[in-house]
Amino acid sequence: MYVCICNGVTDRDIRQAAEAGCRTMTELTMRTGAGANCGSCIEMATQLLDETHARRELPLPVLSQAA
Repeated sequence: MYVCICNGVTDRDIRQAAEAGCRTMTELTMRTGAGANCGSCIEMATQLLDETHARRELPLPVLSQAA
């Protein structure tokens, strides 16, 4: 789905940027252009960044039990 209509940035683009190391909305704007114009996408883009990082940082329960 399109998150930033102004610059044609999708949720997939945001997740890929987050997985590539983008941590903040400022970095995301520099990489993708999301949030650079009207700003109505900033809340959704930030939420997607946070969700992607939270998903990647979850510990694997199997590994913690193996130790």
